[in-house]
Amino acid sequence: MARIVTVIYIIFISLFALDIFDAGYDPLELIVGLFMHLIPSFIFIAIAIIAWKKERLGGLLFILASLVTVVLFNTYKSFGSFLLVSLPLIIIGGLFLSSRMRKFH
Repeated sequence: MARIVTVIYIIFISLFALDIFDAGYDPLELIVGLFMHLIPSFIFIAIAIIAWKKERLGGLLFILASLVTVVLFNTYKSFGSFLLVSLPLIIIGGLFLSSRMRKFH
């Protein structure tokens, strides 16, 4: 379940990068802008790769990433933004941690 939710979340976050196409940039600016917008997705993909192999570490990293998004993206200012951006990372982290704990029982 944790892996499925992670993939869905990364796809969701990546959709926000599509707004760069409405800005009217030339092709080089478009590529650079798209890359910049996708940096959070790349970070989440890296954490997901870690979580696939080491669930406990991955779960902790996703929870840490949620705290970083609260600060960097100011999701504490809007409850809706917090629900869409930061809270899913906490849930994903919890799912990875709980799946790791379930293996020991």
